[in-house]
Amino acid sequence: MKKRGQVTIFIIVAIIIIAMAVLIYLLYPKLKTLIGGDSNNPTAFIQSWLEDPLEEAIEKISLQGGSLNPEHFYLYYDNPVEYLCYTNEYYRTCVVQQPMLKSHIESEIENAIAPEVEACFEDLVDSFENKGYDVIFREGNITVELLPDVIMITLSHELTLTKGDTEKYATFRILFESNLYELVSIARSIIDWEAEYGDADTSLYMAYYRGLKVEKVIKEDGTTIYMLTDKETEDKFQFASRSVAWPM
Repeated sequence: MKKRGQVTIFIIVAIIIIAMAVLIYLLYPKLKTLIGGDSNNPTAFIQSWLEDPLEEAIEKISLQGGSLNPEHFYLYYDNPVEYLCYTNEYYRTCVVQQPMLKSHIESEIENAIAPEVEACFEDLVDSFENKGYDVIFREGNITVELLPDVIMITLSHELTLTKGDTEKYATFRILFESNLYELVSIARSIIDWEAEYGDADTSLYMAYYRGLKVEKVIKEDGTTIYMLTDKETEDKFQFASRSVAWPM
């Protein structure tokens, strides 16, 4: 019995060691950035810096119908949700308010992260100068693209680092995992139904997209709040519409 107990302990310890080894392997790239092991990689530096502010910007924009500061919105639980389709008349279908929704959201994300990008590069330049590098930096443009499963940030900032050898960077590309592209595409389809027929059948979308939850709340003034949620990632996009409203 004693030997069996020892064997059991050895097996448990072995399982714990293997689990820790797998965990370290999976987290190693992130750990390198956090502890500074990858501090000479400008792209890794920028990726680490921008992840949190980018996530915050995406969440805010997504919960407000695609805009940082909505101008025409319905206040839903103290959150301004932008009308993406609207009419102030009764019995009439709505008019699409953001015909280029994807491009609009990309522009809003650019505006949201622009101050963070500036601060990030200031810190990056200081970091390399403190390590004895000669640094030449030229500010460029920020481009945001919503793509399937990811958001790609392209920074056309030029960076030249010299310390013995010279390294030149003309473009930095940062990828952020997000299903916003898919959610916005579905939102655009719902908006088309609202503009054409005055309503959209949420059950049809959930039957076709198994990983999607579509909710809608109809308010007394005829406004409908649509909420799209990816069941796996919990990414969310919500917006307002007022179409074929009936007087109370």
